[in-house]
Amino acid sequence: MRPLPLLLGLALAVPAVQAAEAPPPTEHPVLREIAGQVSPDTLHATIAKLVGFGTRHTLSDTKSNKRGIGAARRWVQSQFEAFSKDCGGCLEVVTPSDSFTGKRIPQPTEVMDVVAIQRGSSDPNRVIVITGHLDSRRTDVMDAKGDAPGANDDGSGTAAVIEAARVLSKYKFPATLVYAALSGEEQGLYGGKVLAAYAKAHGWQVEADLNNDIVGNTRGEDGVIDTTSVRVFSEGTKATETAKQAAYRRYHGGENDSPSRNVARFMASLADDYLTNFHVRMVYRTDRYGRGGDQVPFLEAGYPAVRVTEGHENYTRQHQDLRTEHGIRYGDTIDGVDFDYLAQVTRLNAITMASLAWAPAPPQGVAIDGAVTPDTTVTWQKVPGAAGYRVGWRDTTAPRWQHHRWAGDADKLVLKNIVIDDWNFGVSAVSADGFASPVVFPGDAGSFASAAPAETP
Repeated sequence: MRPLPLLLGLALAVPAVQAAEAPPPTEHPVLREIAGQVSPDTLHATIAKLVGFGTRHTLSDTKSNKRGIGAARRWVQSQFEAFSKDCGGCLEVVTPSDSFTGKRIPQPTEVMDVVAIQRGSSDPNRVIVITGHLDSRRTDVMDAKGDAPGANDDGSGTAAVIEAARVLSKYKFPATLVYAALSGEEQGLYGGKVLAAYAKAHGWQVEADLNNDIVGNTRGEDGVIDTTSVRVFSEGTKATETAKQAAYRRYHGGENDSPSRNVARFMASLADDYLTNFHVRMVYRTDRYGRGGDQVPFLEAGYPAVRVTEGHENYTRQHQDLRTEHGIRYGDTIDGVDFDYLAQVTRLNAITMASLAWAPAPPQGVAIDGAVTPDTTVTWQKVPGAAGYRVGWRDTTAPRWQHHRWAGDADKLVLKNIVIDDWNFGVSAVSADGFASPVVFPGDAGSFASAAPAETP
């Protein structure tokens, strides 16, 4: 088992009162260390193995050891178990499942996820999840027999999940990390439903689900080659928002400050600070137009979630039978994956998970006050593990947080001569060694607390 990085050990020895007197450091070399361990060659080997199963269609063979979804699931499970052996049993490997029928599953079929759980040391119910879907498909979504290599959709996301587990299992975190290879996405997002239900049943306080789906290609069908950006899609208002909450938000704001959107901002800042020539393009939409992914069941369960997807997609290499027509090669094969790019996306995921897990939980009860005064008062409830709090604000049309002020170990800050009407506000909790939670916008619109799905009017 690798000990805590020296930087963290020293920081944790600083008394909390001292940490609250001045802002903790904001630079974290350990995140560059984590990013440096992600290997393009390992990602290539993983996708080559996945492609080698011929098809991973949800309705494909589950008994064979060489072909089909069953063989693929067992291989992923063996990878997680090997990582666990290397870290002294730090990963618990589980295979939650359920039986479904539906438009794309005509007969009752077991949909099984392969999940590795790295329990947190002091805040184990707080959970950060990374997901990718293991299943693949052909042009005919019901064709479970023909070859469907699924190298990029979603071998790339699954490889990112497995590589994140390999790297991060070497470290210890206060919060729990979950690495999940899901099945059933192409047949109706069933794997996401299985894992979201498992999270509910086990009382997980999911802080974020990072769903990686189609994250390895850099040459778009439009001819654009983009090796330096990745799209992060995030919902604007919560899927679980009630009519009463919506009415309040429409009047007071918050349509751009769901917890999912502030996770996207969190990821964008990490990319700018710790990755070379790589940035996040935030997309204000739950997913691509008219399409969906396994982050949706998490959102519907009341959990913050984002979708991570390459900057320029090539639709000739998605959901296509292997063939050549009019000089165009169709099919999702391994030569369409840029492994240096996929490594950058994986680094982003790994440092995001580590930062979230080392930071305290996002503060709850965030509120603002200051109508008809020149000052704004921001209040919040303290959370365990926080040495202090940072208040942020930005112009209401600005995409990223622009200004911050250190509040110390307090539950209130008065911003003199900053008018409440003109800005969006939020609070993040900060550990003694400087890891900060995502910013929390005031009220229900921005709260990270898991909510029950809204009732249909």
